[in-house]
Amino acid sequence: MAETREAVIGRELVIIPSKTNIWLALLFGLLFAVGTAVGIYSFIAGHEHVYGITREVPWGILISTYVFFVVTSTGLCLTSSIGHVFGLESLMPIASRSVFLAIATIIAGFAVIAFELENPWRMAIYNIISPNPTSNIWWMGTLYGAYLFFMLVEFALLKLGHHRKAGLAGLMGVIAGVAAHSNLGAVFGLVNAKEFWHGPYMPIYFIASAMMSGGAAIIFFTWLAYKVNGWQMEPKMEKALQVTGKIYALLLAIVMFFTTWKILAGLAGHPPGKYEATMALIAGPFAFNFWFFEVGLGLVLPFIVILAVKARNIPAMAIVSGVALLAIFVMRYDLVVLGQLIPHYHGLQIVDMPHFYSYSPTFLEWLVVLGGFGLFGMLFFMGERIFKGHLDEH
Repeated sequence: MAETREAVIGRELVIIPSKTNIWLALLFGLLFAVGTAVGIYSFIAGHEHVYGITREVPWGILISTYVFFVVTSTGLCLTSSIGHVFGLESLMPIASRSVFLAIATIIAGFAVIAFELENPWRMAIYNIISPNPTSNIWWMGTLYGAYLFFMLVEFALLKLGHHRKAGLAGLMGVIAGVAAHSNLGAVFGLVNAKEFWHGPYMPIYFIASAMMSGGAAIIFFTWLAYKVNGWQMEPKMEKALQVTGKIYALLLAIVMFFTTWKILAGLAGHPPGKYEATMALIAGPFAFNFWFFEVGLGLVLPFIVILAVKARNIPAMAIVSGVALLAIFVMRYDLVVLGQLIPHYHGLQIVDMPHFYSYSPTFLEWLVVLGGFGLFGMLFFMGERIFKGHLDEH
């Protein structure tokens, strides 16, 4: 039987990740290099020549990928904080890896949106020397910057063994994360011209769906780390993932509730703009994305599996969590893109105005997206090697 990592450390041996771990880090690093090269090329050639975005649909798959990463990062922070910040002992073992994953995902998100912006360096400069407190996007950059700072401090303190101080830094990270993420929801929800987004629902939905994403990420990537490196999972870690699975199932039910009422609100009374977008989602060009990915793979399948195994079968929960993360990526794409496809003046029957705008990601856009995932994957597997499996004694 394979040894637990505590047994290995007890004999003062070094945990050496498998060669597979190293090769995967190199492979994802190559993807990141390709995505970076394409992103740099977009600066030179011009975004309008490289990406599929237009004046009518200015936010494409790079924005949705950014949203996917930062949503997952916030969810990782919030879910793991239940243990090391708010004192639930059974979730302590997931703290270190979850915080590291939160850092890796938000760095990947920043990398993707940097290539989406035509002049990302100006954003960093003018965010400081010319702030605009009335702008939700200014607050987004500022709050996520503070969130990343607190996550880095928390992770460093965890590695140094200062768990009480790490808990305080984690609490500050939670506050910054909730503020940043609800503000991200407001970036969409306060846009009056986009009826599919507009409303107070979005900030609340973003927080709930973030914790759902975080639960899936914790289960999948913890299991993946053990699987790739051939480690035997300790009883404490198994217990932590089982508790995480129950939290994940609860958040799935909450997001199902939100999704149901989002659809009903979009249909009842045929609200202009929102009704057309909702019909496109449930019975139009986005129907397959919605029913197969968002509902089927993203909500129903993991919920049923977790209930069926009573949150005890770690491999089964990990597999459906990985599938759900793919579905959540599609969910973010649908949210960002569909909200822009209905012309604001569609109800005026303007001559030559299309019923729907169109958008399709270009091949080069997909390469930048893969580059973002490459950066995350490289950081994840490098973290397993550098920090020796994130083994922390509590």
